Amino acid sequence: MSNNKDFIYGRGAQLNVHNRFDAHDHEFRDDFLNHCATEGDEVQNSKTVLIDTFPKTIVNKVTSPDVGMGFSLNPYQGCEHGCIYCYARNSHEYWGYSAGLDFEQKILVKRNAVELLQKKISSKNWEATPIVLSGNTDCYQPIEKKLKITRQLLQTFLKYKHPVGIITKNALIQRDIDILKDLAADNLVQVSLSVTSLEEETRRILEPRTASIKKRLETIEKLSVAGIPVSVMMAPIIPSINSHEIMPLVKEVAERGALGVGYTIVRLNGAIGGIFTDWIRKAMPDRADKVLHQIESVHGGSLNDSRFGTRMKGEGEFASQVAQQFKIAKAKYLKERERPVLNCDLHEQYKDGQMKLF
Repeated sequence: MSNNKDFIYGRGAQLNVHNRFDAHDHEFRDDFLNHCATEGDEVQNSKTVLIDTFPKTIVNKVTSPDVGMGFSLNPYQGCEHGCIYCYARNSHEYWGYSAGLDFEQKILVKRNAVELLQKKISSKNWEATPIVLSGNTDCYQPIEKKLKITRQLLQTFLKYKHPVGIITKNALIQRDIDILKDLAADNLVQVSLSVTSLEEETRRILEPRTASIKKRLETIEKLSVAGIPVSVMMAPIIPSINSHEIMPLVKEVAERGALGVGYTIVRLNGAIGGIFTDWIRKAMPDRADKVLHQIESVHGGSLNDSRFGTRMKGEGEFASQVAQQFKIAKAKYLKERERPVLNCDLHEQYKDGQMKLF
């Protein structure tokens, strides 16, 4: 880790990049920067801001053939976790913000999320199919501890006996084990916990405001002991940063009770390419060029890869090595473990929130 005095600790992105939908570009002039340095002022406010929103719909149909979900639900847009590689950063531009620091600092809260979910799944035309929380941004990011929107959503899924998936990298999910156990009793829930590294220093610079590795491993174990199906996503694999950890990580999470492990290889689409490049030159200047060139080698010579079928797993020698390591690791540590298929049969009887007798 660099000792760069200009590095913004506690955040992933180190700048706000231009929003491609904005007609105007913004930059800090040298005279303004010099004034801030002289006066000891911050160049830009680093505090997190919550912005209330009231969307018309909350359940999104997922059409990508590379993503293993049919529908997703995101109670928050933007994510304070600040993961530098996050593909969701680009979506913040649609709201009028930058994919850089804005993504981590300006969090849009969908205040009517619970009401919208209830309306959707109680509709006569809705047929039960798994809805995944956090298809875009983490439903257990820090503000959830106070707002409890995700907890209320889970209570709604339980009331209507509707299947739900959860993707998170926050140990806050432990708070809701009581609801998750009730959902699991009817095979209505699966959890996918993101564990990118076993090395805390790597976690700290890649994912500055996420739960520690120790807490995430503890979470896998507690969910497993409680009978809640939990798997792990090692996502993304970044060459020369965490690519050497595949075997030990799969072994560790298997010992904690994970039923399966998946992975993606980093891809830096849209604004993320510039954000990541700026970050790694400040955070890891000694290996920046090596990492960037290796990422390019996986995606046809570019940091950006939007091709269905190859964008998530990459191609070439490095991608083949990663795929082979996961194949060996799963055969060695996760043999004969399977994730159960979620139950879609109960919901129709509970369309109005209580079981129909006739």
